[in-house]
Amino acid sequence: MHSAVLLIEFGSIILGLGLLGRFAGRYRLSPIPLYLLAGLAFGEGGLLPLGASEEFVATGAEIGVILLLLMLGLEYTASDLVTNLKSHYPAGLVDCALNAVPGAVAALLMGWGPVAAVVLAGVTWISSSGVIAKVLGDLGRVGNRETPVILSVLVLEDLAMAVYLPIVTALVAGAGLMTGSITLAIALAAAGLVLFVAVRYGRLISRFVSSDDPEKLLLVVLGLTILVAGVAQQLQVSAAVGAFLVGIALSGEVAEGAHTLLSPLRDLFAAVFFVFFGLHTDPASIPPVLLPALALALLTAVTKIATGYWAARRAGISVKGRWRAGGALVARGEFSIVIAGLAVSAGIEPSLGPLATAYVLILVVLGPLTARFTEPLAMRLFRRGGNPDRPAGPAEGAPRAAEAEASVGD
Repeated sequence: MHSAVLLIEFGSIILGLGLLGRFAGRYRLSPIPLYLLAGLAFGEGGLLPLGASEEFVATGAEIGVILLLLMLGLEYTASDLVTNLKSHYPAGLVDCALNAVPGAVAALLMGWGPVAAVVLAGVTWISSSGVIAKVLGDLGRVGNRETPVILSVLVLEDLAMAVYLPIVTALVAGAGLMTGSITLAIALAAAGLVLFVAVRYGRLISRFVSSDDPEKLLLVVLGLTILVAGVAQQLQVSAAVGAFLVGIALSGEVAEGAHTLLSPLRDLFAAVFFVFFGLHTDPASIPPVLLPALALALLTAVTKIATGYWAARRAGISVKGRWRAGGALVARGEFSIVIAGLAVSAGIEPSLGPLATAYVLILVVLGPLTARFTEPLAMRLFRRGGNPDRPAGPAEGAPRAAEAEASVGD
């Protein structure tokens, strides 16, 4: 009987997610807020709490986080990351200062303590690569001059995750200074070693994993990722970081083939992850934190716009492109929830989960709107200040491809 109930509940969840995804796709929306709302509806204090399938959903959610970070790693080669780090690290520092600090300060003002401050800093810092990529495609801006700048900021955020996640994992686990330092040292050493090996021997690794049979390639990549993620978690480094490093180590045709094969699995288990986070958030706990979440969302929307504007200005992009870059970076999503989920699982602060849920719901809806309307609104407001279309001179270190292209979309 228990098995039958589990199948019915889990089947209903998957079917419901599919229908929600279709609804979101029809109106060109991100499905993330709908998945979170579904979790709220069927979780603690919801309309119809689930029971039998919760443990199974929890396992699926953990796999979802691992696949999200694996697919993120597959997007980049080690040389890409090194090049971006050398060329665009000032933009990454500005991004961190403008967007992580408001989250940390907000947590301290609410009396949540230093650990919750570090967690909320990550929630407000990391933009949603998935939502932003989709919005850029929908708006036809993939070829715009400012798009490489946007992608560079996202790459630096993703790379920072390899350092940030082990820190958060150690903090929420209550590790002392010595244990936390050892954990961070292991994570940094592992990340550095993987980057070195991937740069020097990436082709050999990819050749070892490669297979002409899609089934064998899928099994090897998935098995290797989950194995490394498990070892990383055993070392208190973070399973997500382990999966991210596996993705970086793979390159070329192997990375492309694995990306194609794993994309449907990623989408399935990532959706389960968002539902699981919603399941553990009581809807009644959201109204008390709604105003702080709204204030924090509006503040960090402005700081993200400022980040994109500054980074695009440094790259020599025209004023219109700067505003477009800023507006595109506003959306938060999957990784904000991943970070908050670490604290929620450890019971750090009861209100952190509801606030993170409300914050992401606001910005995942607001993000596509700022991407579309920031530039025309800014041009209307600042029209008095000379010629907004005049591009600045190329900054030192600006991407050569961006210098060579015409200002598409200006």
